[in-house]
Amino acid sequence: MEIKQFTVEEDSADLRIDKVLTEEMPEHSRSFFQKLLKDGMVSVNGRIIKANYKASAEDIVEVILPDPGEPGIVPEDIPLDVLYEDDDILVVNKPKGMVVHPAAGHSSGTLVNAVMYRCGSSLSGINGVMRPGIVHRIDKDTTGALLVCKNDFAHQSAADQLREHTITRRYRAIVSGDLKDEEGTIEGPIGRHPINRKKMAINEKNGKHAVTHYRVLEHFDNAAYVECVLETGRTHQIRVHMSSIGHPLLGDEVYGPQKNPYHLQGQALHAMVLGLIHPRTGQYMEFTAPLPEYFEELLTKLRAGIR
Repeated sequence: MEIKQFTVEEDSADLRIDKVLTEEMPEHSRSFFQKLLKDGMVSVNGRIIKANYKASAEDIVEVILPDPGEPGIVPEDIPLDVLYEDDDILVVNKPKGMVVHPAAGHSSGTLVNAVMYRCGSSLSGINGVMRPGIVHRIDKDTTGALLVCKNDFAHQSAADQLREHTITRRYRAIVSGDLKDEEGTIEGPIGRHPINRKKMAINEKNGKHAVTHYRVLEHFDNAAYVECVLETGRTHQIRVHMSSIGHPLLGDEVYGPQKNPYHLQGQALHAMVLGLIHPRTGQYMEFTAPLPEYFEELLTKLRAGIR
């Protein structure tokens, strides 16, 4: 498997993405890329798109090119912390350091590899062959509750709830600096950073509407333990929004300071509560992922004033 990434040039703007791909990689046919698009192996600015997508200048295109005869994702016997499972959905507590699905530099050891071993072919295919069952994602170093769908019926229901912002997503985070307000709402459209294309940022021109609600749970010396509730679900939303008000997450070396006094592996962020209407029964269900050990230890240090 090869991951190829490129930026759309000005003279390719407004062309269909399958044509742009053919011009960028003339060694492959247009029908080849149309199949990749159908299988969800092409993304633009981090989002899976269809063949009729019209490209814009500065779009970041990522293509997963399968090796000839590649069998696809290899199921791996990786232990999963299962919070709930039935014939339609699986809710897992994702550990720190685990990537959700195969991507550049992460062809194995992902949540998808583990889920495929557990569920076999009983996974939805709406997001393509590289993301079976995956409806939403959390970052590699973010822990907590994540939903996997076992069939397209369940996936479509969950996707509709995400689109309508009716899925409950409550996160726990530890931010730098003590917040003055006990609670608040951050609104700011999130899109690609205008200079560093690997980052997201508040982007008034090209960003998408994003809303995060926060509430302080505990105050420390120069830090705070907060609950964040997502109204929308943009890439890196909590990390970008908290950083935008001057309180980046502890350990977040992308949106916060490079200095990491607590020697954390990435941001202190945990997807604690996930709630949704079950696609089959119509009943609201809520799942809670307990705080991981590193998070509890960090809270203990902060309460004791230890670094």
